[in-house]
Amino acid sequence: MSERPTLDDVAAEADVSSATVSRYLNNPRVVAKATGEIIRAAIEKTGYIPNLLASELASSKSRLVAVLTPHLQDTIFNDTIEAMIEALSATGINVMLGLTGNSPARADELITAAISRRADAIITTGSITEHTAELVRRSKTVFIQMWDLPEKPIGIAVGFSHPAVGRELARFVAKRGYQCPHLITANGQRAAMRRDAFLEEWKLLGGETPTEDAVDIPSRFGHGRGVFARIRRLPRMPDVVICGSDYLAQAIIVEAHAANMRVPDDLAVIGFGNSSLAGEMRPTITTVEIDGRRIVREAITAITAVRNQTVRTPAERIIDVGFRLVARESA
Repeated sequence: MSERPTLDDVAAEADVSSATVSRYLNNPRVVAKATGEIIRAAIEKTGYIPNLLASELASSKSRLVAVLTPHLQDTIFNDTIEAMIEALSATGINVMLGLTGNSPARADELITAAISRRADAIITTGSITEHTAELVRRSKTVFIQMWDLPEKPIGIAVGFSHPAVGRELARFVAKRGYQCPHLITANGQRAAMRRDAFLEEWKLLGGETPTEDAVDIPSRFGHGRGVFARIRRLPRMPDVVICGSDYLAQAIIVEAHAANMRVPDDLAVIGFGNSSLAGEMRPTITTVEIDGRRIVREAITAITAVRNQTVRTPAERIIDVGFRLVARESA
């Protein structure tokens, strides 16, 4: 079988004609139900993805890049996604922006659609299933996982170490003399890695077990308000709240002011992401900065390298852009 499965491969697997497979793909209803199920199973087995642009493409370059992100509202990815689209568009590349939500199935659907349209590259901030990962490996599409550093990336990973962020936050909190932290963690894999690393490092530093809250993704201002109300009911009031986003940190600060509490004297607050509001709040928010512009540059460099048939070694496929803890007024 060829590296990229063809319609003829599906026909051979299903033991039907290529014309029957084509009819099924164009309109499944014109093919007998039993035959359609056989063809569908053959497509699944071979990993075939129909080329929706075959009649229109004069070359293998579509100049299309798919950028996929779970959400746009109140998300730490906003600035990076905006910079990514701006930079790609400036080079004459058409950008397909897809919102995956928290559903792996939706992410798989959009990735499959991008491969079907022979996208030159797919850039995603979310996770995918192993089935779709295998489709990506079979395709010639450049696949870039952004904002994360998996040990074995499907294609190219451009991001930073979330456990390293957690450990650095624990050391910062301890160095500043805080003793009773409260963690607000979003229900996501990356946020969980930061939380777990914080707890591990905090324990090594001799700290007592922190109190915690978990919030849904995407975390919103309203989540912070609810968490603050629960914090006020704790047997012991924390002296610092470590938030999974700057939006949550903003909410905690606003609620603290409404309760006549001083930030950071009565309650310190730390955010994550260094969004524009972090430097505009009063007090300004101590946060973790991720160099989104560098992520964009590295992603575009990776796309260009693959286009120029520059082979990257396994080490070069993992690009760590690092992070920076920005100490401001809130902690």
